[in-house]
Amino acid sequence: MILCAGEALIDMLPRKTVEGGDAFAPHAGGSVFNTAIALGRLGAPVQFFSGLSSDLFGDILRAELAASGVDAGPAAISDRPTTLAFVKLTDGHASYAFYDENTAGRMIAPDDLPDVAAEALFFGGISLVVEPCGSAYEALMLREAASRVMMIDPNIRPGFITDEASYRDRLTRMLGVADIIKTSDEDLTWMTGEADAGALLRETDAKVALLTRGGDGVTIVTEGGAVDVPAEKAEVVDTVGAGDTFSAGFLASLDRQGVLTKEALPDVTDVQLAEAAAFGAKVAAITVSRAGANPPWASEL
Repeated sequence: MILCAGEALIDMLPRKTVEGGDAFAPHAGGSVFNTAIALGRLGAPVQFFSGLSSDLFGDILRAELAASGVDAGPAAISDRPTTLAFVKLTDGHASYAFYDENTAGRMIAPDDLPDVAAEALFFGGISLVVEPCGSAYEALMLREAASRVMMIDPNIRPGFITDEASYRDRLTRMLGVADIIKTSDEDLTWMTGEADAGALLRETDAKVALLTRGGDGVTIVTEGGAVDVPAEKAEVVDTVGAGDTFSAGFLASLDRQGVLTKEALPDVTDVQLAEAAAFGAKVAAITVSRAGANPPWASEL
């Protein structure tokens, strides 16, 4: 079982009305939510923890989780509103304007943390930036790190960060107990000032660092060295959810290979990691070939 812990929100995606005017359409989203959805569609056993609203947008989120085979039992339900993210696409690349004050997802606290039965936990996204939810996710990761595999994808949104020093301190603590760190080249440069994924291993106890480079593929870095895995060719419609889907594919493959446990991961081989990264690239290629964060089902592969 994999527990995804992080934000769930509504992406308001740009569309055109029948008259040709600008409009926005609501779609279930959020970085960690997208990873959970992708895992469920790939057939991996997955749970989701976040703060979910009882409002109409929360209904959309819960329905999407259920339809994709994700167990939302661990989630904390409240009557606070759902976070909204208005999306702007420029040459297929997404930028966001977030509306997140006093929302169900933002206002979860350490008292809302669930009991955990999963062998692996996944964290990341904007849920790590703000309070009080950032402290809650950090507390969950630190609480479970000794006995369960921890994967983190910071998925940094600089425009959403208001207290950079506190956010960097949180990332340092969470990266410090992670087993698997996934980052894009842009995020890595923001965090460390250089595009050297090896630095993440030298400064943490992580076993694996994944550096994704879009159409140039992914580099897997371990203590034994680096392995490059090419990207799958795709006709790109937009990149919304691409990295989230890659993370899901990577985790699903490791789980299917039987190495996604605290005991097995230290002995994982380069071949097993390359297989997992190639699978992640394959499912991400399908996601970028269609609009929005719409990960593939196992039957589409």
